[in-house]
Amino acid sequence: MESEFLIALLTIIAIDIVLGGDNAVVIALASRNLPEHQRNKAIFFGTGLAIFVRVILTIVAVYLLKVPYLLLIGGLLLVYISYNLLAEDDGETNIKSGTTLAAAIKTIVVADIVMGLDNVLAIAGAAHGNILLVIIGLLVSVPIIIWGSKLILHFMERFPAIVYIGAGILAYTAAKMILEEPIVQTWIGHNQMIELLIYLVIIGGVLFFGWLSGRVKASESTN
Repeated sequence: MESEFLIALLTIIAIDIVLGGDNAVVIALASRNLPEHQRNKAIFFGTGLAIFVRVILTIVAVYLLKVPYLLLIGGLLLVYISYNLLAEDDGETNIKSGTTLAAAIKTIVVADIVMGLDNVLAIAGAAHGNILLVIIGLLVSVPIIIWGSKLILHFMERFPAIVYIGAGILAYTAAKMILEEPIVQTWIGHNQMIELLIYLVIIGGVLFFGWLSGRVKASESTN
């Protein structure tokens, strides 16, 4: 039981770090026009509120995923999210900079909610209904994202394999969600060989087609 808890916790932290890189960019952009003495306040209060809202949304998602067919739908959506992590274009983030402390905090919280929907869904799927895992995972990973974001982004740019590992973790979580849907278990009859095949198809498909799409877009941008 302890090993399962630890594995799930590490999975949640990894998901947070992989999907949360943009949050640090949001914080920097939202507070860049504030006086120096207000920037830390904007980061502290904005991040604190964002974490609180994220926990509430994730808890809601955890319970929603217990509704019939939502595990299947959520898993399929997470397959797309993990693929898109590898395939998407790197566009500039359109974040308005706040000129007051309240405006900067509002921008940080709203942007975090909008950009964090994939994060919420992935964590809800990895938590398996354990709210304690959700809270611990967020409390551990969010400070890492904020204060270590530049280092994380630097390593992701220098070692692209890190992004593929993250996408693989998301794809694994998606496959697990799909297989935990009761209707899917009814279809496959708890056949372990079919379950293994589903894992391989989803994870392998995400990594291959994500890599292929990234290569195609990179080729188009150079032409």
